[in-house]
Amino acid sequence: MRFGEIEVEILRAGTFWLDGGAMFGVVPKPLWERVAPADERNRIRLAMNVLLIRAGGRAILVEAGGGAKWDAKRRQIYGFSENDPLQGALAAKGIADAQIDLVINTHLHFDHAGGNTRADNGRIVPSFPNARYVVQGAELEHAMQPTERDRASYVSADWTPITEAGQWQLLSGDAQILPGVCVVGIPGHNKSIQAVIVAGGGQSLFFAADLIPTRHHLPLTWIMGYDLYPVKTLETKRKWVAEIVRRGWIVVFGHDPEHAAATLHERAGKIEFEPVSLDS
Repeated sequence: MRFGEIEVEILRAGTFWLDGGAMFGVVPKPLWERVAPADERNRIRLAMNVLLIRAGGRAILVEAGGGAKWDAKRRQIYGFSENDPLQGALAAKGIADAQIDLVINTHLHFDHAGGNTRADNGRIVPSFPNARYVVQGAELEHAMQPTERDRASYVSADWTPITEAGQWQLLSGDAQILPGVCVVGIPGHNKSIQAVIVAGGGQSLFFAADLIPTRHHLPLTWIMGYDLYPVKTLETKRKWVAEIVRRGWIVVFGHDPEHAAATLHERAGKIEFEPVSLDS
């Protein structure tokens, strides 16, 4: 889909499985299981949705998926593929790793930043050798010294090689990345997570990351148990869902395995979604 001079596509960086109770927090299982059935281990299937943006002669990724650095134990726990599906998706578009100019990480949890790096002859190196990796500076600092509660969400191999290669572009708050592409803070999941907004040609897109991970998280109080600051998530979600509805923006869900993008409408006090394809 084109947004003025900007072209945006959604790539699938694979699927994985997380505990359904953790994904829906205080929402009782009889409610969430109606919309997201769990397997015998109480896990629900999730996607890792990535944006490919082409603008001003640049190729930009929003997120990098989970990558392929996982050992057998973690592949068994999370259901990650042995290969990196994002690499295959890019190859299918005729895009080489070296042609990616920017990688915007909304935050550095392993399911969003694992594909930042890859194994190469026993070493871990940046997956995109010519790219600048864009993240909030506060997020990188937190990733290096996480709390006991969220340290399992961070893997140092996802960012240390980027630091060593000098490929970071660290931000401090909301910022324009290039004309028509900006990032805004969406605190709640953690303090320094950011969303990406693409605007052009009278249309806008909001990449919601883990603020609204799936369409099933559109109800304001359906908040992940993973969120460090759930009351802040509620406040942030209320603000941005209202904005998306009011302005008629497209929203992209970071983890929805069936409907990655949608428009939102308020009817009888409820937020409803209408799936959108960005292929046109």
